[in-house]
Amino acid sequence: MAQFTVDLSRFASIARGSSLHELITHEALTLALEGEVAVKWAPFDHTPSTARLSIVGITPGQEQSSNALKAFRAALLDGKSDVDALRHAKLVGSFSGPMRNNIVKMLDSIGLQWKFNLPTCAALFDADHERVHFTSALRYPVFVNGANYNGTPDLLRTPLLRDMAETFLAEEVRALPGALWLPLGPKPTAALRHLVARGVLPADRLLEGMPHPSGANAERIKFFLGQKRRSDLSVKTRPDLIETARTALLAQVAGLQPQEA
Repeated sequence: MAQFTVDLSRFASIARGSSLHELITHEALTLALEGEVAVKWAPFDHTPSTARLSIVGITPGQEQSSNALKAFRAALLDGKSDVDALRHAKLVGSFSGPMRNNIVKMLDSIGLQWKFNLPTCAALFDADHERVHFTSALRYPVFVNGANYNGTPDLLRTPLLRDMAETFLAEEVRALPGALWLPLGPKPTAALRHLVARGVLPADRLLEGMPHPSGANAERIKFFLGQKRRSDLSVKTRPDLIETARTALLAQVAGLQPQEA
């Protein structure tokens, strides 16, 4: 298993003593190298104990990482502690806009809001209370030949990347035993299924099968929400898969015990 040395106090010291450009390009932030794959540290360590829903992407990209490092450095220079600066940087990286709206609509459509005793799942997205945990299958940014990792090489067949999921993602799952886990796309789904198979994540806590909430998936989202008829779909949409996933999610959520948000 790969060994990852994450020394927060060291990274914080580097951030305090570097310009923003120096920090973003600092060689000391490199956690691991394996062939064409590089893993770099960015401040995505914070896991809020209050989270009831975890939204899982594939890995932070360069822009998201740079923004988080900028926020981390600014918070430290403003006098915040290392831990508080981590929390601040994580909140800056939390996405909003159309993707969040699509997630809320789809979660509401399967009745999840009622399990949290809320009028809508939009109420979960309250940064001050941190009831949603934004994370990635690969917590830290991964680059392949200097470009953002896009799923190639395969996450679970690449020892370095598999070890990241088994180390950091598993750590977050264990820290949030009551949370539901919502993967965005096939790679995060595969990583979470891997943790289910390893006995880390209970299968009933994994909400899989929702269309990715990006704008590029507008047609699939509308069909999932019942806003577009099957007869009006383009050939690229696979309605049977979406209907099967929706039916399974409805049954899964119906079987969950109500809990406080």
